[in-house]
Amino acid sequence: MCILVADDDPVVREVVRRYLERDGLTVLETADGAATTAALRDAAVELAVLDVMMPAPDGIDICRAVRAGPRPDLPVILLTALGEEEDRVIGLEAGADDYVTKPFSPRELALRVASVLRRARPAPAPDRGVLRDGPIELRPAARFVAVHGSAVELTPREFDLLEFLLRHPGAVFAREELLARVWGWDFGDLSTVTVHVKRLRAKLGDRHRIDTVWGKGYAWRREPADG
Repeated sequence: MCILVADDDPVVREVVRRYLERDGLTVLETADGAATTAALRDAAVELAVLDVMMPAPDGIDICRAVRAGPRPDLPVILLTALGEEEDRVIGLEAGADDYVTKPFSPRELALRVASVLRRARPAPAPDRGVLRDGPIELRPAARFVAVHGSAVELTPREFDLLEFLLRHPGAVFAREELLARVWGWDFGDLSTVTVHVKRLRAKLGDRHRIDTVWGKGYAWRREPADG
């Protein structure tokens, strides 16, 4: 399994590569946006770790290009030295599945990579039937979502969030609980959940059915019988 690590700091690349290789992963390294863009054309790359501040195009622009390109479901983790919430939200809104703030523990990054890969390639579950609500259809085994019969491209985290909500209609979940049950994290930035909900609503359009329950969290509202 090949992981692309793009960062203009060779020390960062070397440390990250060593940790990922300990987990049995193959690492492809790039140092700038142009080389990264070219490397992403390699179908062997199964996840990209992108430095936000590398020479142009930067990690955020490349993430946006990935989401608009031929492999929109390619998992992306951003490395950022920017600690402000607004900066992290910009990265998530660009389509990142996760982000790690510098300075970071390389082992933490390796764990995040493993977590995102598990979400992108879940083990088959024969008892997970097709989920439907009004015009929305979700096929867990195929990782496929359609609205009114038209396919909707979702990132692995967006897919998992939608599946979780569809399986628990009417239940209200706080952001902390969604972070634990969908992302599998015991800690993390709650804006991660906020941005993924926003992205999911935009992709599903006016049939998204995700309600904000003020002061409590989010809930999936079933399609009315005559909807």
